[in-house]
Amino acid sequence: MGDVAYFGIRHHGPGSADSLVQALQDLQPVAVLIEGPTDASALLPMLARPEMQPPVALLCYPEEDPASTSFWPFAEFSPEYQAVLWAVDNKAALRFIDLPSSARFAAPVTDGADMTEPKDETSEDDEKAPHRRDPIGTLARAAGYEDGESWWSDMIEQNPQPGPIFAAISDAMTTLRDGEVSIAQFEAQREAHMRLEIAAARKEFDGPIAVVCGAWHVPALQAAHTQKSDQTLIKGIARRKNTTTWAPWTGPRLALGYGYGAGVVAPGWCKHLWRTRGRRDAATLWLAMIAAVLREKGHLISTASLIEAERLARTLAAIRERPKPGFEELRDAAIAALFNGEALLWALVEAELLLGADVGEIPPDTPLAPLIEDLQRNQKTARLKPEALERELSVDLRSDSGLFRSTLLHRLSVLGVHWGKLTDSGRSRGTFRERWTLAWEPEYSVRLVENLIYGPTIEKAANGRLIQMIEAAGGLDTLAALVQSAITASLSEASTAGLAALEARAARSSECLEILASVPPLADIIRYGEARKTETNRLSGLMERLIVEGAIALPYAARDLDEQAAATLVGAMRKADEAIRLVEPGDDVLDGWRNGLAAMLEGSRSTALLAGCAAQLLYEAGRLSAEDAAGLLERRLSPGTPVSEAAGFFEGFFSTAGQRLIYDEGLRGAVDAWLKSLDEDAFIAHLPLLRRVFSNLDSMERRRLIEAVLGRAARLPAGLMPAPDGGEAWRRHLERLGPLLKSET
Repeated sequence: MGDVAYFGIRHHGPGSADSLVQALQDLQPVAVLIEGPTDASALLPMLARPEMQPPVALLCYPEEDPASTSFWPFAEFSPEYQAVLWAVDNKAALRFIDLPSSARFAAPVTDGADMTEPKDETSEDDEKAPHRRDPIGTLARAAGYEDGESWWSDMIEQNPQPGPIFAAISDAMTTLRDGEVSIAQFEAQREAHMRLEIAAARKEFDGPIAVVCGAWHVPALQAAHTQKSDQTLIKGIARRKNTTTWAPWTGPRLALGYGYGAGVVAPGWCKHLWRTRGRRDAATLWLAMIAAVLREKGHLISTASLIEAERLARTLAAIRERPKPGFEELRDAAIAALFNGEALLWALVEAELLLGADVGEIPPDTPLAPLIEDLQRNQKTARLKPEALERELSVDLRSDSGLFRSTLLHRLSVLGVHWGKLTDSGRSRGTFRERWTLAWEPEYSVRLVENLIYGPTIEKAANGRLIQMIEAAGGLDTLAALVQSAITASLSEASTAGLAALEARAARSSECLEILASVPPLADIIRYGEARKTETNRLSGLMERLIVEGAIALPYAARDLDEQAAATLVGAMRKADEAIRLVEPGDDVLDGWRNGLAAMLEGSRSTALLAGCAAQLLYEAGRLSAEDAAGLLERRLSPGTPVSEAAGFFEGFFSTAGQRLIYDEGLRGAVDAWLKSLDEDAFIAHLPLLRRVFSNLDSMERRRLIEAVLGRAARLPAGLMPAPDGGEAWRRHLERLGPLLKSET
């Protein structure tokens, strides 16, 4: 019967990992037992394969409910990962001893824990006991440290005999646990299962056995319990058939700040501690990393400043009675010597240094969920490597590789995997080029697993999910957007289903706003279909029908609307008109659209804002001459028209066409006459309106408008020009200007 040595570690602690490796080397155990799901033990040796590059995570999910997925992450500085490497190298038996993952899926959810979210093997315990969320951190804060890792580094990495340190940690955890009123049932069941597994291993192996677990559990695993009582405790735990595999993880997702209960404050710092363990120049290398990041961002960092920062860090460590500079000392020294004391500038390097951009890799023969496997094939074909931090990607749709990359990213977006986000999407669809921002998140693996119900490949799953969304869509505008997504992502099945649904919905739609909102996405497909080799004949006929139907509905939709509804319809009209001009439909369709605008303009019950918008669109299209437009403005802005209606017509006409006042003297004269006709109170009340309209003009256009009004060589009236000492005229002007400015705000 083998003797058991318990090593209580801090999950993802480099100090724990370093001390653990030394302890295992001294103990030479024949078996290494690790806290983790027993049903995944067969996958543990894969961690030691050279193709496995952490951070990675053990992924477990029930076959009938992929959304209920749990993760167990491993980094290169994780003690559990280093224990696996040691066991494989030394041919020791290796296994997990915690409850199987299937029991976790079946466990009751309490205290607000959401089992559908990715969780590690300890995060749920932490939620159930918030005051001991980080027991190592509790000890660290009691010793005056900001975080547990700095304390652990000082207490363990600097200690040449790790064995007594693990015993001391066990004693500390016993004291902390003694303060607990009760232990959560699921946690007690986990510890009972681990005790049973340890007991079985003692019977199986002759020689020392090492148990590697979270420090919090050590007192419970060492406590005396009968086998019968432990079996009674775990009796009745439900089991579900589940799948286990490995998935890539990212550096930032190892951080507490990203919601990972067993995470560390700064994964980048932990990685640095692990890679520089035993080196005297660890602090120098960290400062050099800071300097490299700053220099990449265009900042000048001198060697003298770096030397000063290192001296200051060592001085701070001595003052604080610490064996060597830790994270806090190096941060404070960098702020003082490299950032000129500006703590806010630390944010320039904080994310890159403390979180990192690492994305793990797994061996190609790893048993994967089908969609994750298909994604990796597509990533290899597209030559796109997932990265944690954002990076820009520009693709040319005229090349096969660019089109393939774009199609992949659009398909993933359909599945809710927003690895790439389009930037400046309104214009990128208008060319043969797209600009993306790429950033990989570990939860995307979960979403791919969730989408398995739609199909085993990215293409089939995207088709299936989009078809379901099309079937559930109620509005014509929503359907049009989904059809656009289907065609953009080259999803033929969803495109066919979407077009059929769109035609059926269009046949019975009479809602003007809905019809107008469906035109722009269809126009985008038609206008730029060549870039994606899209057949657009069927779409063209459908869009022309929608344009005509929308034109017929316009005069009725514009009647007696309130301010908000009128503004919404104006926005839809302008976007639809822009789309119509882009695709250049037949003359009959164009005439129908403009006849609808004319009917809206002439309607006695049309809201003034909409009538003004219709007039401007007709003017831009050449259906309304400059002379007719000036005459129309004179009538609609005449003193006999209520001020509110005149203001609405003015805003509708000029909100996107203020520059017309620079060139068109007739329009300018009509507006000038209207403004002169307003009394003082009405003029002040409409200043915000004038500000909105003229805010669309840039500085040069405003200057040219002033020159058009006052004459090219004219200056502002003398009373509005400030004297060198202010002057009485300028004082009176400010007294008058004050209330006007207040009215604008």
